[in-house]
Amino acid sequence: QVQLVESGGGLVQAGGSLRLSCAASGSAFSFDSMGWYHQAPGKQRELVASVTENGNTNYADSVKGRFTISRDNAKNTVYLQMNSLKPEDTAVYYCNAKLITSDWWGLGTQVTVSS
Repeated sequence: QVQLVESGGGLVQAGGSLRLSCAASGSAFSFDSMGWYHQAPGKQRELVASVTENGNTNYADSVKGRFTISRDNAKNTVYLQMNSLKPEDTAVYYCNAKLITSDWWGLGTQVTVSS
């Protein structure tokens, strides 16, 4: 069974940086894509960034130029480097992995950015 475990969330001042990690286990195949979503109170869960197994990336407009997603296939781990953080980035961040029509989710990690 596929399991995703996030780490690296926390409290940071505006303008600071955090690096999120997501370790995947239990898959016999490389995931088609892995990504990060966030969800703020009272809002829908939204895509932040994703990366395919070949390294193609996609970012939400709100994080372009500030966040970088990367993937270590040997470690089955995906990262999200978050720089120049803003209070609007405050949310629970969830790791996601996709394989054909299936997808899996981590339990989430809280990111709080203070002003």
